[in-house]
Amino acid sequence: MVKVNCSHVCQTVRGDPYSDPLHHNTVWRFIIKSASGNNTTGNGNHGVSSQPSCPSSTMGKKSRVKIQKSGSGASTVVSPKEMMNLISELLQKCSSAAPSAGKEWEEYIQIRGLVDKISKKQKGMSIVFDGSREDHFQDLLSWAQESGASCDSFTVANFGTEGYGLQATRDIKAEELFLWIPRKMLMTVESAQNSVLGPLYSQDRILQAMGNVTLAFHLLCERADPASFWLPYIRSLPQEYDTPLFYQQEEVQVLLGTQAVQDVLSQYKNTARQYAYFYKLVQTHPAASKLPLKDSFTFDDYRWAVSSVMTRQNQIPTEDGGRIILALIPLWDMCNHTNGLITTGYNLEDDRCECVALQDYKENEQIYIFYGTRSNAEFVIHNGFFFQDNAHDRVKIKLGVSKSERLYAMKAEVLARAGIPASCIFALHCNEPPISAQLLAFLRVFCMTEEELKDYLLGDRAVNKIFTLGNSEFPVSWENEIKLWTFLETRAALLLKTYKTTSQEDCSMLEKPDLSLHARVAIQLRLAEKQILEKASDSGRAKRLHFEKKLEEGAPLPRYEESDIALLENTDADAKLPIILRQLEEVEEGREEHSHLLNGEKDVYGMEMEANGEPVQEESQEKVRKEVYSTLDSIRSSTQRGQREEANLSDSRTEDDPKENSE
Repeated sequence: MVKVNCSHVCQTVRGDPYSDPLHHNTVWRFIIKSASGNNTTGNGNHGVSSQPSCPSSTMGKKSRVKIQKSGSGASTVVSPKEMMNLISELLQKCSSAAPSAGKEWEEYIQIRGLVDKISKKQKGMSIVFDGSREDHFQDLLSWAQESGASCDSFTVANFGTEGYGLQATRDIKAEELFLWIPRKMLMTVESAQNSVLGPLYSQDRILQAMGNVTLAFHLLCERADPASFWLPYIRSLPQEYDTPLFYQQEEVQVLLGTQAVQDVLSQYKNTARQYAYFYKLVQTHPAASKLPLKDSFTFDDYRWAVSSVMTRQNQIPTEDGGRIILALIPLWDMCNHTNGLITTGYNLEDDRCECVALQDYKENEQIYIFYGTRSNAEFVIHNGFFFQDNAHDRVKIKLGVSKSERLYAMKAEVLARAGIPASCIFALHCNEPPISAQLLAFLRVFCMTEEELKDYLLGDRAVNKIFTLGNSEFPVSWENEIKLWTFLETRAALLLKTYKTTSQEDCSMLEKPDLSLHARVAIQLRLAEKQILEKASDSGRAKRLHFEKKLEEGAPLPRYEESDIALLENTDADAKLPIILRQLEEVEEGREEHSHLLNGEKDVYGMEMEANGEPVQEESQEKVRKEVYSTLDSIRSSTQRGQREEANLSDSRTEDDPKENSE
């Protein structure tokens, strides 16, 4: 049997991670298990999906699809020209150059004002279904069972604040296969190509490039088709979501000052730009003439479709297992999140998505799955919920060695040998230790003196010493440890001062009974960020005091031996692994690029800062290398000339000017 274990990121009643509705920045991890049992790991961004067209099927009571064009909810008739002028204005505003630092909120208000004006004129024009969401769950289960899915171990139930989820109808053992969904039930880019959307897809480069956008349009077109095969699934989806796209302006304002706010504002801008672009495309492109969206394609429709995909999309292999594609997986996406491990995979032999139980479940208990190692900022932005007991919560910290620093070339070379860029995004974690091995290595190099840098570039066993940079048991020096933990303590404290409220004030706000759900989530996220920074600052202080004591006592420095390599490779502790043998997750995050859809510019989610607070400027790697080798040649020449003179002198280390390395 050939299985693919996909990193699944399903939903609650709210959602699943999908960074930006236009350009998905999440890297998915999957393990392909061959028949021989060997594992190969790979990564892939959102792709196009494979799905043969499925025959139409109706079951249970028929759902009446209607377009509200009149009644108390409808507005006066708007001329096509007036609407197109508003759409053009929105597209122009959203496609303009990124605002200067500090002007993002002002731009958001302007874009939101245009969107609100358009939405008011479109009121009552959206497609809606009769009845509540809950009325359609039985049709969903019946449709799934008739289509070959397993439905005998659970039902759909309401779990209060967690929303709807799967409830066990019998006892289920941990690792027991309890759910499978055949390929024909999945909504994919390939099924979109074989649908009414196909002609437009074949001629529009944006749809071809953005599988998630194609899925959103596929969803809208099928929703408007009373005979759609996927109608039982579409009727069961929420009519609204709790992603920030659905926040009121004052609720978004609560996030000002947080790390998440830039992503939230960018998400709204990108969604508005996409809508404006595709509205014009649907109205003017000949290949769109037969689309059911032509007479009723509102911003609310697109926001709903984007959120549906954003909170549910996942990746599966093609039928031949040759590539990874994007899909919506009905019924399985009803599972809510909890801490744990990935328990969902794809069985290529039976051509179906399979899920085994994360733990033992008793009858009537809720069945959970693990969405992945996501921060609460990611959950809030892309899933629409805050997870209180998130063992993987973290905040981003952007650091870089100043290119104006005298020792920049040497530091950049040591970092390069360790596989770390001279500037990138790291993370401060909610648990101990608050920093990863990669960040520890970066801070050690950042705080090195010239003599220490020479030692790691030219000294005895210099290559082997690179292996110890991310290992907490082998400090560069006691002075170096004191510097780096002082830096972390200070930087975390400075970041805390950027918030307009304290943790205590946030806790008091959360006690107010009249808070809206979205405002409560925003405050919870803001508080969680502060708590992580507070822990990091406290941890930095404790470590600083610890190493100051070591220095004061004259404690011997642990020395690295070649025999330690085996020990480092056989431990489970992340901080003890040779740094160049691990994948740099923070580095991957720091290198992500978010390409705009319409004007080719790149998203900037906040200015990248050097560790000393200066903006990072682009510089070619070749230029840096030349500086490094020039410096190294100078060091070697100087070393050779003075070797005899220094033969009888004891080794000494000189301290750099603290201003070069301090905040």
